[in-house]
This record gives sequence, structure tokens and C-alpha cells, in this order.
Amino acid sequence: MDEGHEKVVETVLVGNYVEMESDGKAKNVKSTISNFFWNGGSAYDAWFSCSSNQVAQVLLTLPYSFSQLGMLSGILFQIFYGLMGSWTAYLISILYVEYRTRKEREKADFRNHVIQWFEVLDGLLGKHWRNVGLGFNCTFLLFGSVIQLIACASNIYYINDHLDKRTWTYIFGACCATTVFIPSFHNYRIWSFLGLIMTTYTAWYLTIASLLHGQVEGVKHTGPAKMVLYFTGATNILYTFGGHAVTVEIMHAMWKPQKFKAIYLWATAYVLTLTLPSAAAVYWAFGDSLLNHSNAFALLPRSPWRNMAVILMLIHQFITFGFACTPLYFVWEKAIGMHECKSMCKRAAARLPVVVPIWFLAIIFPFFGPINSTVGSLLVSFTVYIIPALAHMFTFRSAAARENAVEPPPKFFGRWVGTYTINAFVVVWVFIVGFGFGGWASMTNFIHQIDTFGIFTKCYQCPPQLPTPPPLFNSTAPIPSPSHFQIFGSALSHNR
Repeated sequence: MDEGHEKVVETVLVGNYVEMESDGKAKNVKSTISNFFWNGGSAYDAWFSCSSNQVAQVLLTLPYSFSQLGMLSGILFQIFYGLMGSWTAYLISILYVEYRTRKEREKADFRNHVIQWFEVLDGLLGKHWRNVGLGFNCTFLLFGSVIQLIACASNIYYINDHLDKRTWTYIFGACCATTVFIPSFHNYRIWSFLGLIMTTYTAWYLTIASLLHGQVEGVKHTGPAKMVLYFTGATNILYTFGGHAVTVEIMHAMWKPQKFKAIYLWATAYVLTLTLPSAAAVYWAFGDSLLNHSNAFALLPRSPWRNMAVILMLIHQFITFGFACTPLYFVWEKAIGMHECKSMCKRAAARLPVVVPIWFLAIIFPFFGPINSTVGSLLVSFTVYIIPALAHMFTFRSAAARENAVEPPPKFFGRWVGTYTINAFVVVWVFIVGFGFGGWASMTNFIHQIDTFGIFTKCYQCPPQLPTPPPLFNSTAPIPSPSHFQIFGSALSHNR
């Protein structure tokens, strides 16, 4: 009976989902190429999207978190939050399948409509859950996009410091605004694939470069010296594995969404092979110096390999900006009645107002590193961990709901009793440790950054500029010939 039930569910889910399959046939060479690079809806595409989206600029801040936590706590928290994040992503996938199956049994048509998390909450639990989910999710994605802009400016500065970080934020804000032309997550196939290659290169560059560099003279590994720093670092790792605020949109882009259940776990396993070696190696090499350098690039010597890593991360942050911003585009389109418009140019124009507040906030709070922890404690804790766990518990609180569940929990998790126990643990732990202690620590650190650097700071954590030398020629002296200027310019370039 269970097998037949599962087959019926699969037929319902996949049978009506034809908008992204184009009848499953490529009609010419052009459409074949387009499908290969552009139209991704397989389980592999979802894995690339999850892996690429989960670790972007946070890869560069994890060594900073290790300096706050110490080596042992840093490793343990990564594994712990990686498993917890995989669990709540699994819960979100179960709730999505439940919602979609119920709606399609009612003959709902999603061919021109992207299902989002707040709609899942609305359909399963009502408007109050929808409003809470919408508020937390949109605010988190807004600041997630802000963080990508800040990271772009922070990274490019280590290649070209002729412009300050605020000016680079202006430039990259304009560049990232072009993501308004990407219709949906279905169209991120090639970008997700390239993004994962970029983070893989950067992670192993950080690891190898740190090991080859060796420990700096007098290196210290103080570890968790203050509670504020300890919980700030822990919350940054909570944020690291809380990248599945876009899980529903990624699932909706799949041809067979019910295959998503274990994808996030496998994505997390791969991400850990990048984050653990890189964070541990950089912290081993530079120790407490990282406490004042939240971007790992700041401590590694300039080289072609580092420049390549910076460039690749810049491209990847553009991709991650699109990942974070696309759900916001969908919400805005639905609010103004443009979501089902078939003209991509009109939709792109309608999406532009979403980019403006992101751009503005990145200029106000350019605190690369500390802002991750603040977003993690105040927003990710609810959006990604607490709300999905509570939503799963309330959706299946009645015996009838559990009996008719599309995807009942497997024996491995202890069926319903085991699932409820795990969910309760997630809610209590994240609320007390993530939101409570983490919120206190990250806000204390964030306010300290404002007091130290101020808002709208031009160049956060930039090295001090050398004073301008006095003029070499006075006004009464004869003007040198052009050849003198050429010699003088060459000398300055050599000294620099």
C-alpha cells in the first residue's frame, strides 16, 4: 500500500510539472545548447545549487570564527551545525511536497508560478505563519544580498586598493543589479556548476597557501578568550550552514522535487571538505592575527594565485547575490502583479527597485565578518532552524495528518516520536544558544564595529594610509622639463 501511495504522489508531482521540461524534447541545435547550459532541473543541478550557495564569502570569514572559538570548537560547531542544517532542509522539503501534493489534488496549476516558503506555510498552517515566515525570510535574504555586496568590495580591494571599499560597493552594486534578467533558479545550471569550482579552488588555495606560508613569528592561538567572541564565532558558523532559505525555490526548479530529501546532506558533506581544511590551516598559520582581519585574504601575501582566488570569489559572489535576491524578486513580482508576466524585460524592469535598498544597506554597514554573525543570530536562527522545525511539528500534530502524510518519517529517525524529539531539540538549542547567546554576542560586536569605524565608513579594516609627502618643488623654482617628470614618476613606482 505504501509503495502504491508513493507512486501516486510521484505521478501527481511530476505529471503536472511540464513548464520546465518543454515536453522533454529538444527541437534543434540551439535549444539543445540552451538546455545544456541553461535549463537545469535534475537532482545534480539541485546539488550544485545547494553546494554553491551554501558557502560563498563565508569561506573567507570562517578562519576569523576559528580565532574566536579555538580550533576544537570551530571544527565541532561546523560538523554540528552542518548536520542540523541538513535536518531542517529535509523538513522544508517534506513540507513542500506535502503542500504541493495537496494543492495539485485540488487541480492547482504552477506552470507560471514559483512556490515559495511563505506560501507553503500559508497553505499548511494559515496566514499568521505565512506572515512570520515571509517577514523573516525576506529580511534574511535582503541582508544576505547585502553581505555579498560587502564581500565583493572587501575582496577586490586586495587586488586594487586605488579605490576605497565604499567606491567598489557602488560599482559592484551596479554589476549585481544585472541579476534581474535571470528568470528563476531553473536557469542557474552553468552558474551553479562554475560557482562550486570557484569555491573549491579558493578553499584549497587558502589551505595550501597557509601551509606553505607557515606560522607567523610569535603566533598565538588564544582560542576562546571572551564569551562575546566565542558566541559570535559560533553564530557565524550557524549562518554558514543556514543557506537553505532558498530551498523551496530550488526544489520548485526540479523536475522531480521529491528527490531533494538527501541532496542538502550530500551538499553539506562536500562543503565540509572545503571549510574544515581551509579554516583550520589559516588559523594554524596566523592565529590571533585573524581577530582583527575578518577576511582571510588580508593576511596572505599577494601573488597570482591569490589574485585568481579573489577574482573567482568575486564572480561567485555575483552568483550568490542572484541566489539570495531571486526569491525577493519573486515576492516583489507577486506583490505588484507581475509574477506571471511572460516578458522578461518587463519583469526585469519591475525587479530593479529591490536592488536599491540592498545597495544602500551595504554602504551603511560595510562590516565584513561581524554582519554575518548578526544576521545568523537574529534572522537565520528563525528562518532556517526554528520556524521549519515548529512548522513540521504543527503540520503533523493531529493523528489524521500523520496518517495521511505524503512523506512519513523513516524508521531511521524513529518515526514520528524520533522526529518530534529532534525538532524539539533544534528549537530549544537554536533559540537559547543561537538566538539568545549568539544574538547578545553578535549585537555587542556589531555595535562595537559601529563605535569604532562608524556607519558609512569609507574603508572598513583597511590598512592606514601613509601621510602625503610635502611638495618637492616650491613655487619660485623653475618648472622641470618633461624628462624630469618621467624620471620622478619612475622613481616613485620603483619605491612603491
